Amino acid sequence: QVQVVESGGGLVRAGESLRLSCAASGSIFRGMGWYRQAPGKQRELVARITSGGSTYYADSAQGRFTISRDNAKNTVYLQMNSLKPEDTAVYLCYADTQLGAFWGRGTQVTVSS
Repeated sequence: QVQVVESGGGLVRAGESLRLSCAASGSIFRGMGWYRQAPGKQRELVARITSGGSTYYADSAQGRFTISRDNAKNTVYLQMNSLKPEDTAVYLCYADTQLGAFWGRGTQVTVSS
C-alpha cells in the first residue's frame, strides 16, 4: 500500500511564500504532483513532475510556483512564492504508480489579503 503525506501548509499574508512537502512510501513513482481544491470549486491541477524531472504548471502557478522532487526520498516539494488570496485551498498531493494514483489527505493553505 502506498502512503502519501503532505505537510507545510499554513496561514500567510499575500505576497509571502510557503513550501509544501509530499512524502510517498512504497513503489517507484512514475510521477507526482499537486492539485488544489477551494470551497465551491472543482479540484484543479497545480503542478506535476515526472520521474525524469519534466514539469507542468497550471497557468495560475506559472512563474510563481516551483515543483521539484527528491527521487531518493520519494518526496516532492512545491515552492509557492508571491501567494495571492485566490491561492487559498486545500492542496492535495498524488503519486502516480503502476498500481494507480494514490492521494494524500491534503494540507490547508490560507492566504490573507
